[in-house]
Amino acid sequence: MTGGGRGAGAPSAGGRDVGAHGTVLVVVDLQNDFVTGPVAGARYRGDPARPAAVAAATARAVAEARARGVEVVFVRFTGDATDQGPSWRLRDAELGKRPKCLEGSWGAEFHSVAPEPGEAVFTKRACFDAFLAEGFGGHLAERGTTHLVLAGLFADVCVDSTARTAFQKGLHITVLADCTTAVHLADEDVLRFMRLVYGARVTTHDQAEVWSRSPGEEVPCPSRQAPPPSPSDRSDRTAARNDRTPASREA
Repeated sequence: MTGGGRGAGAPSAGGRDVGAHGTVLVVVDLQNDFVTGPVAGARYRGDPARPAAVAAATARAVAEARARGVEVVFVRFTGDATDQGPSWRLRDAELGKRPKCLEGSWGAEFHSVAPEPGEAVFTKRACFDAFLAEGFGGHLAERGTTHLVLAGLFADVCVDSTARTAFQKGLHITVLADCTTAVHLADEDVLRFMRLVYGARVTTHDQAEVWSRSPGEEVPCPSRQAPPPSPSDRSDRTAARNDRTPASREA
């Protein structure tokens, strides 16, 4: 199942309690049309070896997560014209973009690593943010998720969109720098932006002891305090105190 989730709420392979850590590794759009072949090559203008290196590092991160009992969730993109909104179609027409990751095509298949039985898969239909995929947000909430570890493509599009919503929903964010790359901007600029705006922790796949845990204890919300008195309030209280002054002290 790819519209909602596959195996949502069930233990993954090996009987692990996949919700035990509060941490979920989210693999974003690691699909053929984004990693290899003519569609990927025409879109990605950086080092042509970089997407494949990202895919290989992500596969190692997935293996490490599974070994540690950290839940792995896969998010996939489909760009079929029937799912595109008017603004999406207009943009593609103006820029000469062709749909990619068509449902049922080789381009939409996962690259380098695929879900195991029991691991949830969610589909974004012509949209960037994983929270717009049917069932994704509900799955995280049901599992008591507090921390997302993000890997996949692309850092400045779908990874960033997902991180932005996650932050606004109160989730901690870790981005695996060697498991993502940007398609329009410099990698370091995108990672810096996510650190500054979302408080994202940035590390690499080989630091599993770090990213498999939440970035820190919850910072307590300060109690609501009364606003400081205005100058007129202070004058009123001073006058009231003077009115209560005994006459004997006024002599």
